[in-house]
Parts: sequence; C-alpha cells; structure tokens
Amino acid sequence: MSLTVNGLDELKKLAGSDLGTSEWIEVTQERIDTFADATGDHQWIHVDPERAKDGPFGAPIAHGYLTLSLFIPLFTELLDVQGVTTKVNYGLNKVRFPSPVKVGSRIRLTARLADVEEVPGGVQITVEGAIEIEGATKPAAVLQSLSRFYA
Repeated sequence: MSLTVNGLDELKKLAGSDLGTSEWIEVTQERIDTFADATGDHQWIHVDPERAKDGPFGAPIAHGYLTLSLFIPLFTELLDVQGVTTKVNYGLNKVRFPSPVKVGSRIRLTARLADVEEVPGGVQITVEGAIEIEGATKPAAVLQSLSRFYA
C-alpha cells in the first residue's frame, strides 16, 4: 500500500519513518532473459536453465543488477511523492547481494526513509532497503538509495 505525500514539506516530516513492505513479484526466466538481452550479460548461470541445474545454485539466478533494478518499481509501491516537478535517482551509498534470487522466486522490498536533507531546489532522500526473497533467511539485496525531488 502506497503512502502519498504532497510536496517537500510533507516528505521532510517522514524522515526516519518505516515505509513498509511492497507486494511480492515473481522473478521469471523471461525477466532474466530480457535483462540479459538489455545488458549483454548472457552468463550461463542466468540464461541456460539446463546447465544452471548442475551449477552452484541448482537453478538459474537473476543478475544482481536485475534485482537492484527492481528497487524502483517496488519502492514506488511504498511512497508516492506528489507536488514536485522532477524525481531522479541520485545514486547508491551501499549495495550488497547476500543471497541469489533463483528463477521463480518471489521478492519484495522493505524500506525505511532514513534521511531527508535539503539540496538546492529540493531535497535528497536516503532510503535503506532490503529486497527479501520469499522463504529465504537472507535478503537478495540490502542497499542505501539516494533520490532527489525538486519543487
């Protein structure tokens, strides 16, 4: 369920708040193959299901950067900022991939708005997130994401 805020002042008030948890999404072989085509990373561990069965994970796994790229659609389920002109990704402070995402797994995001700081013309937010794998003890990714919102 998305939390909607209107403008930068409302966003600033959320600093330090838990944003909740997104819905689950399935990581399919088709999604992995499409990512491989877009990036040119066709390593067998991702795109060759037959060979990957005998690999270290027993199945194809998603690219770490595919998992990371899903942060944005998962995050937009949690927070909708209205009343701004521009929203941009600014970068990442920290990213780790503690556990692989096997094809057919479902993932979701749990996030916290760690900080909101003023920048010229707007604010920069720091979001601490964990992309969880259904049934797994370790997350697929943990990260600190930076985004900017301009008035």
